[in-house]
Amino acid sequence: MLTRLSIQNYAIINELEVDFSSHLNIITGETGAGKSIIVGALGLILGRRADTGSLKNREKKCIIEGVFTNELLDEHVANFLREEELDVQDELVVRREISPNGKSRAFVNDTPVNLTQLNQLSNLLVDLHQQFDTLELGESDFQREVLDALAGTFPAVKAYRQLFINVQSTKKKLLLLQEQKALFTKEFDYHQFQFTELEEAGFSENELEEAEAELRLQNNAEGIKTTLAKTYYSLEEGEEPILRQLKSLANNLQQYKELHADLPTLVQRLDSAYIELQDIADETDRISNHISSDPATIEKLNERLSQGYKLQKKHGVKTTAELLQIKADLGAKLQAVLNIDDEIAALEKEHTAALTKAEAAAQKISEARRKQVAPLETKIAKMLAQVGMPNARLKVAIEKEALSVHGCDAIEFLFDANRSNQFQPLRKVASGGELSRLMLCIKSLVATSMNLPTLIFDEIDSGISGEAAKQVGMILKDLSAARQVICITHQPQIAGKGDKHFLVYKAVQNDVVTTGVRPLTTDERIVAIAKMLSGEKPTAAALENAREMVMN
Repeated sequence: MLTRLSIQNYAIINELEVDFSSHLNIITGETGAGKSIIVGALGLILGRRADTGSLKNREKKCIIEGVFTNELLDEHVANFLREEELDVQDELVVRREISPNGKSRAFVNDTPVNLTQLNQLSNLLVDLHQQFDTLELGESDFQREVLDALAGTFPAVKAYRQLFINVQSTKKKLLLLQEQKALFTKEFDYHQFQFTELEEAGFSENELEEAEAELRLQNNAEGIKTTLAKTYYSLEEGEEPILRQLKSLANNLQQYKELHADLPTLVQRLDSAYIELQDIADETDRISNHISSDPATIEKLNERLSQGYKLQKKHGVKTTAELLQIKADLGAKLQAVLNIDDEIAALEKEHTAALTKAEAAAQKISEARRKQVAPLETKIAKMLAQVGMPNARLKVAIEKEALSVHGCDAIEFLFDANRSNQFQPLRKVASGGELSRLMLCIKSLVATSMNLPTLIFDEIDSGISGEAAKQVGMILKDLSAARQVICITHQPQIAGKGDKHFLVYKAVQNDVVTTGVRPLTTDERIVAIAKMLSGEKPTAAALENAREMVMN
């Protein structure tokens, strides 16, 4: 609900502030007094484009501020604020500033926002309907919401959307699996060839690394054997074998070991060295006897390594382990081709079940909507007659379409202003006055069922008077019982229904024309409405008539 609107330095407005009622607010004033200027200023906090030409004083910035109370904060507004990381408070302050240099800034509760955010939020807070403003009424989303409001299907639609999301999710997964299958099938032969090549190679863990070591040993076998033989010969079989010399040295010292304290240790160490060298000699002989160079083994190792190096180069790896991992990965891909058909079949079954549930839910919603078509058309026809359009008709066309997030219905409001039976889509109808009154009739029917924001009607009374204007006033009055309504009007019959009446006037201060707004007392309202009835100098009859309008 818009509780306060303040405007500074805009057009011919120096500074003004308006405190609105929570029900029906009426704004009147002479033509040219500035009513449209107030609507233009309001448009700025709704996210419309700013123009430095609208600044009254080019040396100061223009500030438009709207204060909204949200003690009964609409769920959509609260969700928007949370999504955009804006504070959710009891009072919502929307401000727009335009600097003399043309720079425009917008704020929500003193937090800067961009124009897109401002526009999205303001559309949730304020519904500004002007003549020839047919956008919302012609939108399929609004038309569908009207039927859902009358049918009471909002909870069902919310539950259906979860089913539809599940349908979309399973469909997406299914398409992804089918794409994977196509890709797997396309690459299957190539993967199979690579896998078979590695499978037939039959490499074991670390085989290539071990083969490289074995080949080096085979190629150096003679050199190693010769060196080992020389070592053994020096230790055991030379003219003076090292072992024999060592044994002799130990025996020579043995006879003197009791004569010197350190000699027993030396003897012991010589004995230990003898034992160690004897063991080395035996090991050297053993190793030498087991080393041989086999041309057949060398050829086999070379062939095996050549095969391994070729595969490593092909796959861009350097180790046996990496080749084995590639083989495992290829095996997994080949197995996936075998398994994917089972996965696709299971997911197709899941998708079909989800689609069946969603279609059933959508059909129930569609049936509930269709039941509201005839009553809506009848009620609108009756209300249009009341507001001076006795020949106008609204027709609701519902066609079945593919499932969407809203159900299975394509909804179109068609309009015939002259009983010609030539119904046209509302978005193609150009009469602003007719559409304004049609919008009023529709919104009055769904006001208690839809989360409508503050409703602002700018000169909805264009082209009507008398009884039709009176009926419009009554509809506005009824509508304001459920929603805040602000109405700019020239009709006394409508003005008389207001809970709060504001007069827009021009004043001259220091030879400068400015626009002001002030709330009227009951007596002032009577005079203002009387002037609307009979002119600047109202007659006694006009005053009495105005009094009756206000009091009743």
